[in-house]
Amino acid sequence: MNPAPLARQTRYAAGMSGLTQPWHIVVILLIALLLFGGKRLPEIGRSLGSGMREFKDSLSGHGSPEPPQELPPPESTTPTPQPTERETV
Repeated sequence: MNPAPLARQTRYAAGMSGLTQPWHIVVILLIALLLFGGKRLPEIGRSLGSGMREFKDSLSGHGSPEPPQELPPPESTTPTPQPTERETV
């Protein structure tokens, strides 16, 4: 009696193998192009790159410590109260 050959066991599901193949990457890039558009993709890439760079610098302790930028005080947009008739009499 010959036992059935054991199936090769991996830690990944059978359908999950090869997600980094070039064809899959092309499909993911096309979906991103459809979702965000051609004008927005370079902006997203720049912001992701700068965010990753800042994160890496904060973990490693490298990078120039920049003083936090302070925002100017907000302008008062509330109208000045006008005297009512009772107050002027």
